[in-house]
Amino acid sequence: MTQQAPERRGWRERLRSVQMDVTPLRTSRDFRLLFLAGTVFYLGGMVSYVAIPFQIYHLTGSNFAVGAIGLVELAPLVVFGLYGGALADHVDRRRLLVLTGLAQAVLTAVLAANAFREEPSVTAIFVVAGLLTAAGALQRPSREALAPRTVRHEQIPAANALDSFGRQVGVLIGPAVGGLLAAYVGIGWCFVVDVAGLAVATLLYVRMRPYPHQVETTPPSLRAIGEGWSYAVRRKDLLGTYLVDIVCMLLAFPVVLFPALAADVFEHPQLLGLLYTAETIGAVLATVLSGWTARVHHHGRAIVLAAAAYGLFIGLVGLAPTIWVVLALLVLAGAADMISGVFRGTVWNQTIPEHMRGRLAGIEMLSYSVGPIGGQVRSGLVADLWSVRGSIASGGIACVGGVALAAAWLHDFWRYDSRTDEHATAERARRAARGE
Repeated sequence: MTQQAPERRGWRERLRSVQMDVTPLRTSRDFRLLFLAGTVFYLGGMVSYVAIPFQIYHLTGSNFAVGAIGLVELAPLVVFGLYGGALADHVDRRRLLVLTGLAQAVLTAVLAANAFREEPSVTAIFVVAGLLTAAGALQRPSREALAPRTVRHEQIPAANALDSFGRQVGVLIGPAVGGLLAAYVGIGWCFVVDVAGLAVATLLYVRMRPYPHQVETTPPSLRAIGEGWSYAVRRKDLLGTYLVDIVCMLLAFPVVLFPALAADVFEHPQLLGLLYTAETIGAVLATVLSGWTARVHHHGRAIVLAAAAYGLFIGLVGLAPTIWVVLALLVLAGAADMISGVFRGTVWNQTIPEHMRGRLAGIEMLSYSVGPIGGQVRSGLVADLWSVRGSIASGGIACVGGVALAAAWLHDFWRYDSRTDEHATAERARRAARGE
């Protein structure tokens, strides 16, 4: 017994060292509110994410009409994402969260009312989808910019992991709930659930304390947006985080090929749902075991290695002999992508000055939103010209190469060390002076 006790303690210590750090949830009331609001928001949003294309296809029978939703949402995403970032650096961010939350609740209620009609309007769905994207793009930079202020500087890596975990829970559960509601009780109830989630999230935002800007702000304008872009381009470490994410999503985002992979390549169409959820399962597992990330300081290298691993696993999906191997590889790819995301968020939140955070959050949102759209186009085009397997495998290999080229080109990104980087140390000093 005396010999086994130290061994048991050793295993417990190793387990604690990799478990997700929940300190921000224990120590910060406002982070708890933000975490709960985000989780509920994503859960309801993913229910609608399933309902909108399902309803459009049911009403039109057109795959093109379903795909056109993405085209309708692209312009509002770009325009209002950039403007929302500039707005977040000037107005009360908490108030903007509340107002845009209310706007999304009202717009989703319109979708619900339309769905309960005997003949729902397709035009109304497209119009409201565009408006919802605009409201969401206005809101997201404020939430991203506000999150670091709710925790102490050294808790930012743990807060990033927790925030990612809340999102992934919503992404994992939401589509399943949406599919069941659409199939058994009607599409309108999907939107009702989303309205309820938006109402709860908005009430949680209301309960947060105010976070006034700490320096003189710049009114939203093209000049203010340009200042954000100029700052991002000058910072090679930041530029690397954006570029790596875009490379991964543009070259190795094969989601659009999952139906063909399940039905035509492996002849297991009943397992299509597992293909869609496998990466999310990997992301959740990686987040639960993310305690070790707080002890890593070379964040640029961690991002590069995780992103390259993602591309490698996706490339192997195209060569996998069975669908069960594919599912295992997708779980690993989701875990690698999540680790890359945690470190990207840490670089952003630990180095960007508070007065620039909204505008840089707007640029960040574009980097991980536009890439998947282009990635779906690339995957589909190469699959039609070559093959489904060829499209997936070549995309993964190209991703690994693209990430390596980005790391070789952006030396500051590869060499980034949170202990010595000038931007990280300056932000750490500023927060210490404010008692944060």
